[in-house]
Parts: sequence; C-alpha cells; structure tokens
Amino acid sequence: MNKGIRFKLFVMMVLEFFIWGAWLPLIFGYLPSLGFNTTQQSWILNAFPIASIVGMFFSNQFADRNFSAEKFLAFSHLVGGLAMFGLATTKSFGLFFGLMMLHCLLYVPTISITNSIAFANMKDPQKEFGLVRMGGTIGWILAAWPFTFILVDWAKVREINPQGLVDTIGVALANGLTGPALQAKTTWTFIVAGAASLVLAGFSLMLPKTPPKKVGAGAGESLAWLEAMKLLKHPFVLVLWLVTFVDSFVHNCYFNWTGTFLGSAAVGVKGNWIMPVMSIGQVAEILTMFVLGATLKALGWRTTMIVGILGHAARFAVYAFMPQKELIIVVQVLHGICYAFFFATVYIFVDEHFPKDVRSSAQGLFNVMILGLGALVANFICPPLLQHVYTVNGVTNYRGLFLVPCLAALLAAVSLALFFRPPQKTQPSAAGKPAPAH
Repeated sequence: MNKGIRFKLFVMMVLEFFIWGAWLPLIFGYLPSLGFNTTQQSWILNAFPIASIVGMFFSNQFADRNFSAEKFLAFSHLVGGLAMFGLATTKSFGLFFGLMMLHCLLYVPTISITNSIAFANMKDPQKEFGLVRMGGTIGWILAAWPFTFILVDWAKVREINPQGLVDTIGVALANGLTGPALQAKTTWTFIVAGAASLVLAGFSLMLPKTPPKKVGAGAGESLAWLEAMKLLKHPFVLVLWLVTFVDSFVHNCYFNWTGTFLGSAAVGVKGNWIMPVMSIGQVAEILTMFVLGATLKALGWRTTMIVGILGHAARFAVYAFMPQKELIIVVQVLHGICYAFFFATVYIFVDEHFPKDVRSSAQGLFNVMILGLGALVANFICPPLLQHVYTVNGVTNYRGLFLVPCLAALLAAVSLALFFRPPQKTQPSAAGKPAPAH
C-alpha cells in the first residue's frame, strides 16, 4: 500500500470517529435540559444501540453487497451530517428521536464500511491495519479539543478584559461554562459533528474505489445469527457472553454519568474541559494496546480480561469514595485498561479460538452484547438512577450511584474467575479482529 492511500485511509478513520466522539460525551447531560423525561432520554440514547443491532443482522451486509463502499460512505455521512445539524436546533422529542435514529441507522454501517475500504486496499492487513485504525482513536481524542474554546464563558472573559493573545487564551481556558449555560451551548457538539460528517462525505469520494462484495462470497452470513446462537451451548462461550453483557453495561454507565459528574459541584471541572478530561481514556487506550500482546502472553486470556473488568470497579470506587478533582482526572487513564484488556481481548480471543467457518458468527454474537444489549440496558437504567433514585431535592448521592456499576463489575470479575474455562487451544497474541472505538 502506497503512502498516499495509507494517508487517505488514516484521515478517513480520524473523521469517522471524530463524528461519534464529538456528540456522545455531553448528550447525557443535555437531554434533561430540553425537558425530556427519563423514558424519552433513554429512547434517544438507545438509537445507537438499536441501530447497532439492526446493523449486525441486516444493514451492514446490505450496504456491503449493494453499494460501492466509498459512495455509501459519502451518502451516509451527507444525510447523517444534515441530521446532526437538525439535532442542534430541535427541542421536540419526536423530531429529536427521529433525527437521531436516522443518523445512527446511517452511521453504524459506516463503521464496518470504513474497515472494508481499509482492508480492500491493503496488501498485508495484519501489519498495516493497526496504524490506520489508530486514526479512529486519535479522531475521538481530537473531537474533544475544539470545545475547550467553544464552551467558554466569553462574557466573563470580556469582563476580566485580558491583555494580549496569550493572556486572552489563558483566561478563556480557565473560564468554561457551567450549569444551564453549558447545557445550552451543548448544541455545538451536534454542529461540530455535523460539519465533520459533511467533510467526510466529500472526502469519501476521494477514497480508493471499493466495489460491492459478491453475494456468493458470504452467502451464509444472512443466517449468521442462527450459527452464533448455537455457540452458546458451550459453557465457556455462554459465561463469557454473559460477562460481556455486564461489562458493556458498566462501560456505558461510565459514558452516561461521567460528563455530568465531572461538571458537578462534587468535582468542579469546567464545561470546556469535560471532554478533554474524558479523552485521557482514549490516550491511555492507545498506550495500553501497545502492551496488550505482552500482557496476554504473560497473564493469559482469563486473567487479562479480569484485570480489564477490575479497571471499571477501581474507577467507580474512586468516583464513589475519593471524588477529589485531581484524582478523578488521573483515574481516567484506567479507561485504556478497561477497554483494551477486556473488549479488545474478547475480539482477539474469538478470532483466535474459533474455527474460521464460525468466526464471523461468534464476533457478531459478542457485538450484540458490546454495542447492542449492554448499551441498551444501561441507557434505559442510567437516566432514572441518576435523576430520580439517587437524586433527592436536587442533591445527588454519587457514592450510592457509582457503587451500582462498581459492584456489577466485581460480580462479573468473580464470575469470570470461577466459571470461564476455555479449552486450551492457542497461545494468545495481539493480532485479531479490530475492536470498535471508545
């Protein structure tokens, strides 16, 4: 693969995950400000998991087989970007949910489409894909940084009246929005995501031409979910599948609550720094992926996954018992361990452990939990837990709230330790199915 194509594929990945990373972190605190009740919030938040489940069973294959990949990417991001602009202006639940559903139904297939474009244009995917795919994580990180200036209390900056460019930048960065003012400006997350989506729509037409896949090449995939369900007859698969559901639930509790928690009086992170603080986790993810192969060889499958799950428990324990701002910021690095040591390891385990003819089915089986059901349940439970169960008279009991996912993670880790007994088959390595971002 020549450098020009590699650069285009890298930029494609940066933009693909920039879009998702721009709107997701702050939406959980924004929806209540529109007056949506917790049930309405849950339906909006679950547009993405619903689209993920639809994609696994239908839309991903449909897009792969019927459209040139780069043209489908352009169309999806054109329409999806316009939907994002619509989300920035609407305050009606019905319209908001419809636009979010439209965006997600078009966006989710592009995650696999970008992988297809990348793989189709690589001579040695095992060596070349890692660097290209890293662009996705970098894109998620980059999405946080425009908001250090967008979500600034500029009225306060003018009141302070700094002198000179350097002083102005310093004062601006130190005076982020909070409370209702921050929630009102969160509309910019959709505008930035929409703009990036339109840029990717145009850029897609510059990507290498990737024709649709022939039906015969993967005809059995239409019944992949049936093959996948048969795998659950193996106890070690069933145990890992159920533990993956719990860990996905815990993982999505983090996204549901962390932005609100960071901006609360309990921690006190200014609104313009919430997304950059959360992006520390993605920086750590890049670093952790570099040591994943050595960790798997040293600890093995089960122990590595247990460490990943315990990373969640440790992070929520710090949230619950030691909510000092500096410590809360530092503990974001555990995201790398949580993500790489469990989710990425699950994908690698499936890729290495299962025979080639059922490997795709097995990946789909775990994707249903990671991107679908785990997130679906979290998005239905988390809003009422935060806004009703653990908040009374405007005061939130964060300790009680965060003990819920902390204890769930501990239960999952213990279950994996006691009941996950895969047959000895392969030596763990870091090569395998690429894991989705965040």
